[in-house]
Amino acid sequence: MTDVKIIRVLDGGLFTTVQDSGRYGFQRYGVPVSGAMDRGALQAANALVGNDGSAAALEMTLLGPRLEFLASATIALAGADLGAVVGNVPTPAWESVTVPAGAILSFTGARDGIRGYLAVAGGFDVPVVLGSRSTYTRSRLGGLDGRQLKAGDLLRVLGVHPVADLVGAGFGGRAGAVRRVPPALRPEYGHRHVLRVVLGPQDDRFTSEGVATLLSSTYSVTPQSDRMGYRLQGPKIEHTAGPDIVSDGSPLGAVQVAGDGMPIVLMADRGTAGGYTKVATVVSLDVWRLAQAAAGDEVRFEAITVEAAHRAVREHEQWIGQVRGAAATSDGARARRAAAAVAAVASYLIRE
Repeated sequence: MTDVKIIRVLDGGLFTTVQDSGRYGFQRYGVPVSGAMDRGALQAANALVGNDGSAAALEMTLLGPRLEFLASATIALAGADLGAVVGNVPTPAWESVTVPAGAILSFTGARDGIRGYLAVAGGFDVPVVLGSRSTYTRSRLGGLDGRQLKAGDLLRVLGVHPVADLVGAGFGGRAGAVRRVPPALRPEYGHRHVLRVVLGPQDDRFTSEGVATLLSSTYSVTPQSDRMGYRLQGPKIEHTAGPDIVSDGSPLGAVQVAGDGMPIVLMADRGTAGGYTKVATVVSLDVWRLAQAAAGDEVRFEAITVEAAHRAVREHEQWIGQVRGAAATSDGARARRAAAAVAAVASYLIRE
């Protein structure tokens, strides 16, 4: 495999970073897991281009970047619909697409969800730091120099090649076989989110009324939400004797409640330990869906058992299996649409 700088960043977008499935085994040293906020979407995008599910991809927030492809590449977009276009032609998501050399991929803005994922066949080649290529910007760790992308950056891809059996969904040589997620399997994010939780580990530090408030109220996502935690606003959750505890581990999805009684759901870049009570823990699959929630979205909590949480994980594994097995052949109409898209992009590139 050859390392080639094949993508030039013309504009980094609002907040675009390289992320994979996360950095494990170092929390005892205070190093967060990080990784993709919506790992289901990361896995799907990678599956669509034939990568391992944990390969490094771009995580794009609200306003995606503007990227120039210096060599042909097979890509897939998953997660939020950020309005992707190649040239002036809309680019399909949830399926493999071959982008020709010289093409520019850009985004018009979020339509559904706020975090999109761009995978490229072979995976993005940035240094492996503590077993991961993920970016943790607060410590400038991993990714591309530990920061978000900016204009002038050059991205290398491992094993640069358009994958022949994935060509055909949009821009490239011919209309042929394509991997895609069937519409029935594609998530819709919307603006109302129900999060399944397992109560604990410190639900005994809250009054019964406080727990009932958590499970019966509607909260809204605040603008202060980020990769570290989603801060919610709504009815106060009542403690029995204050919010402070001896610091303990901070799992993904922990619902931390500080002195103001407002819940904070801990996300990918959470600290490894904390000293506030945690009334519940959101199941991992719903944490990933919460990662697609925008400021002002509504959030409700629903208590389930550990066994039900395990079933949810198995259902997700089945979904990823369906995504990996999703290969279909273009029919005549798809072929004609693909050919028209190729012609439109070629015309755009000539004009440019």
